[in-house]
Amino acid sequence: MPQADVQSHSLRALLLWILIPAQVVLLSIALWHSSYQLHNQIDLAYDRSLLGALRAIDHNIATDSGGLAVELPYLMLEFFELAADNAVYYRILTEDGLADIGSQELPLPDQPLQSNVPVFYDQDYLGTPIRIAAMARDMNPPLYGLTHGRIIVMVGEDRSGRDSAIRGIMLRSIARDALEVLASSGLIFLGVLIGLRPLTRLYNKLKNRQIDDLSPILAPELPREIQPLVQAVNQHVARHARQARQQQQFLDDASHQLRTPLAILNTQLDYALREADPAEARTALLAMRQGLIQAQRTAAQMLALARARESSPQTDTLQPVALAPLAQDVIRQLYSLARQKHQTIALDGAEPAISVPGIEWLLREAILNLLDNAIKYTPIGGTITLHIAQEPERTLFSIQDTGPGMSKADIRKAGLRFRRGQAGKHSHGAGLGLAIVRTIMQRHRGTLSIHPLKQGCKITLVFPSSAPPAAMI
Repeated sequence: MPQADVQSHSLRALLLWILIPAQVVLLSIALWHSSYQLHNQIDLAYDRSLLGALRAIDHNIATDSGGLAVELPYLMLEFFELAADNAVYYRILTEDGLADIGSQELPLPDQPLQSNVPVFYDQDYLGTPIRIAAMARDMNPPLYGLTHGRIIVMVGEDRSGRDSAIRGIMLRSIARDALEVLASSGLIFLGVLIGLRPLTRLYNKLKNRQIDDLSPILAPELPREIQPLVQAVNQHVARHARQARQQQQFLDDASHQLRTPLAILNTQLDYALREADPAEARTALLAMRQGLIQAQRTAAQMLALARARESSPQTDTLQPVALAPLAQDVIRQLYSLARQKHQTIALDGAEPAISVPGIEWLLREAILNLLDNAIKYTPIGGTITLHIAQEPERTLFSIQDTGPGMSKADIRKAGLRFRRGQAGKHSHGAGLGLAIVRTIMQRHRGTLSIHPLKQGCKITLVFPSSAPPAAMI
């Protein structure tokens, strides 16, 4: 089934299709059970009446004369017929069948009778279903010529009366239960509508919001079951708002940092086009090339800063990162810049076993920016030393140069975007390097520390042992 079809299902319809049929099934089972019990109770009541007639007839049977005789109380039978509202039949016979009085075709039970134990069973008699009560007892005294024997007494009743009573009661029960089903179904429908109204109010509240309103949803009146949904929506909106702020900040930064270089490039291009002297035109082109290189570096740093901010534990997996191979790789990448200034780069404590839990491309970007700054501010012939050390509770990665260093004021404001210290006022740069490094260290729950030296400065990245990454805000 397509995903769109799955999402189009109505919660209201789903609840109604589950609750109402389930209720109908349960009430049907209850009605069947009630009808079974009702049938048994009515049979029991009628059977008691039938048993009374049976015992009354048995009480009037006599064998004193040597034969089977019964003084049949016709008035009693007429009263029984009126009470039962059915035709009544009786049969009295000896067990051997030699004497038989009454409705002689009244069927006997299929199983042998126990003495003085009445039994009830259903049979067809003259094409009509009847209910029969039968009982056998010893003859006292026995008939003439017999030493022992039993008499069987039977009373039958037409079932039409009791079946009619059962049908009447069942119809009334069905009508009552049908009304209950309709009433309860209506209550269920109303309950579902009322129960889903908070979702409708939440929908209207979100629908009527302004397109730029990313504030949290405040709905304390919503039921407790819906609050997790509201919290999840608020978290999603907060992530979207954070991403929107980062994107807006990136656009503002790009507009701020690229406007001036582009304007300068445009001016230099106009100058080169107007200049007839090839040497002057070449000078202008070289200046344009330097401006383009600087603009390219600024754009790359801004993208790196944006990627560092957008990185999250959900999108990046923490893995052990060996610092020494990573530092050697960055040194090879920037070695040509250091060679142009005749600088020396040394790596101290490069043990391959020293690693930190982190994200490799972010740590590479941090070391790349630190080493690039060190090469930029270290004078010609200077020395840059990278040092890796592992302590019981932390791992240290530091870069020490022999440049002009940083003042205390510059150290306090280090890591702010687009801010360069006094040493960087006369060099090309956007002031993003330390901002990128600080953001990456926050992402790894580490710290960036700067220590001024007599000549140059030392910048240290401090990684806590087994620290989980932090989500950037």
